[in-house]
Parts: sequence; structure tokens; C-alpha cells
Amino acid sequence: MNKSYKIVVFDLDGTLVNSLYDLGNSVNKGLLKIGADPYPIEKYKTFVGNGREKLIERAMGSLYNDEVKRKIVRDTFNIEYALHSNDNTEGYEGCAELLENLKKAGILTVVLSNKPDEYVPEILKKVYPDHIFTEAWGQKPEYKCKPDKESLYAILKKYNIKPDECLYVGDSDVDVFTAQNAGVDMIGVEWGFRGKEELLQAGAKRVVSKAEEILKIAVGENE
Repeated sequence: MNKSYKIVVFDLDGTLVNSLYDLGNSVNKGLLKIGADPYPIEKYKTFVGNGREKLIERAMGSLYNDEVKRKIVRDTFNIEYALHSNDNTEGYEGCAELLENLKKAGILTVVLSNKPDEYVPEILKKVYPDHIFTEAWGQKPEYKCKPDKESLYAILKKYNIKPDECLYVGDSDVDVFTAQNAGVDMIGVEWGFRGKEELLQAGAKRVVSKAEEILKIAVGENE
């Protein structure tokens, strides 16, 4: 039996936008300031997904325990990313059309990211200038980071939507666990930072390779 959804909630980094270069470059500049070696940008695929502080911790390794160096990297990242978060960040193929078609179908579109909240609106404004999201949340201090369900539940409550009326879309194990914790259906996207294998191992029941597949599932079309 097919079902349609009232709301589709998207992760941001690795799902709707490829932000890897801008994130990695901002951390690398902090690492250079403390005399540490920068990483190839591709390495940051395994570092992102759990918010700013975890990104910095993973990149610094044991150096993270040094409070002075930790502050230098964090402060450098904050300065650099505020200036350069949109330099190279771009949308994935088919996502602009997906968002427009969800809107036409009367389905609410939401972004829920572990990225600090202040960066989310400007990135979306640049990458998807023609789409107005119902909500676009980064990490807010009043809620725990994903995979905790708090922020997702807050959005659903605001619009009086039940968990079984929500479809969650993401690219990493964090997203799978978020959906599991919230009791909502989830689709993994294999074009993101972590890939199909991680999604399936985390328990994703469905992984797609094209954005248009998400639309069919969201509106309940027969396959």
C-alpha cells in the first residue's frame, strides 16, 4: 500500500547541498594556525554530520584536548566559515526541481541541519533562491543535536503533523538514527557524503540515487 506525506524534512549538508569544500577549508585554516597538517577535502566526508564541535574534534584528533589550540581552531572556523560558507557550496542535481514539485503537490518542505543555525538561511537563499522552505533550522541551542528527536518533534508539533505523516531525507547514519528515534519514515540519498553502504548498515530501508525518486515516494505514486 502506498501512502503520501504532508511534510518532507531534509538534512542539509550532503543531502540538499554539497558544502564539503567550504567546511573543510575553514577547518584546515584553523589547523594551519596551530601548526597541524590540513586534510584533503575528501577526508571531511567522514568528519561532518554531527555539528560544528564534533567536526572540529574529529579534525583535531588528540590536539582537541589542548584548550588553547581548540579555541584557535574553533574561532578560526567561525570567522572563515561566516565569510566563505557560500563560496563553493552548491545544490545537487535535481533537488531544485524536487523542491518545486513538492510545493506544487502541497507538501511542506523543511530543512533540519546540525549546522549552526545562523548559516542555514543564507546558504539556502543562494543555492535555492526560488524556493521558500516552510522551516529551515540549523542547530539551535534550545534543542539537542540530531540524532536526538527534539528538534524534529518541535517542527512537527508546530504544524500539527503526526510522525507517520513525515518523510525524512538524509545522507548519513546520523539521519537514519534521527528518523528511527522520531519514528518517521526515512529515505537515504547515495549522492551525499557517506554513501549507500553506511546508510544501509545504519538501517535505512530505502536509498535512492536520483532526486526524482523522492518525489514519487512523497506523493505516494505507484512504482
